[in-house]
Amino acid sequence: MPLETPLNSLGFAKAPADTRVVVAMSGGVDSSVVAAQLAEEGYDVIGVTLQLYDHGAALAKKGACCAGIDIHDARRVAEDMGFPHYVLDYENIFKDAVIDEFADSYLAGATPVPCIRCNERVKFKDLLETAKDLEADCMATGHYIQRKMGARGPELHSATDANRDQSYFLFSTTPEQLDYLRFPLGHLPSKDATRELASKYGLMVADKPDSQDICFVPNGNYASVIEKLRPGAAEPGKILHADGRVLGEHNGVIHYTIGQRRGLGIGGLSEPIYVVKLDVDQKTVTVGPKELLSTRTVPVREINWLGDEPFDSRGEWQVSVKVRSTRPPREAVIRPLSPTTAEVELIIAEEGISPGQACVFYENDSSRILGGGWIWRGH
Repeated sequence: MPLETPLNSLGFAKAPADTRVVVAMSGGVDSSVVAAQLAEEGYDVIGVTLQLYDHGAALAKKGACCAGIDIHDARRVAEDMGFPHYVLDYENIFKDAVIDEFADSYLAGATPVPCIRCNERVKFKDLLETAKDLEADCMATGHYIQRKMGARGPELHSATDANRDQSYFLFSTTPEQLDYLRFPLGHLPSKDATRELASKYGLMVADKPDSQDICFVPNGNYASVIEKLRPGAAEPGKILHADGRVLGEHNGVIHYTIGQRRGLGIGGLSEPIYVVKLDVDQKTVTVGPKELLSTRTVPVREINWLGDEPFDSRGEWQVSVKVRSTRPPREAVIRPLSPTTAEVELIIAEEGISPGQACVFYENDSSRILGGGWIWRGH
């Protein structure tokens, strides 16, 4: 009786040389290490880089993801490791699927997270379909997250290194996408381990800095980008105290975010004040004491559920949630209102929860991600 072929490192019962994998290459050290490692293991690797956004600042700035200098770096890695590399112009797709919504939601007083939409609508949608068109068995990325096989199929789990974990930005990955995706770096103990691998493979990007900014906001100035995308958006209006007093004038709601304390241009008050509400229609910025930012109730919609049972099969779910990428998961109760909407009750109130941010669900006492949704109405 013939022996069964053992699974290779990507989970397929065939030799690496017979396994085609498309690697999404941003030009940074993470995806470069993934491509180099798989190439060294003997896989049939194809590197693909997306040109998403290109302008003078992005071209010259190190760490501006998916722009000119990074495309060059990705191509060099592919040449050095001996696998084919393609650059796909996705600028129009990116503008329609990510940038326009970013501008509109920001103008509506939200604090959007465009990197999530990019993963959801571009990298894990259009690029994933391109990988299938190339007859790849799977697509690999340099994200710090883990894919583990569970009793009912692949599950999404946080990265081993909590400091690098990118689960907040990948909660909208669907079960179908997860079946096709691979994340070879998620188990590594640290970013230093990734850079050591880059040095081992002789990659010229081994010491390249991480990207910090949103790719189409390379200097971190959101308002200037919004003004270019939506001329006339920076209209002046009143700064109001929560008690109704007019405290001053502002030069555009787009210059403010919920929870902001610095740069308000208001002095002489007896207590610190924060932005607690933005009203685009009335062109008002409302400020007040910190306690007004606290809330325990978070309405969430567009939920992507990754649990084993249907989301609305229970009246409530005891979970942990993240309401910002930089905060640890906190205990909460999710009460489904429909298959894609819910009210989340935080056990301990959080401050500065803003529409446009994500609320990501985690299984208690586990690394498993149960999905998440979008906060759509503030505190």
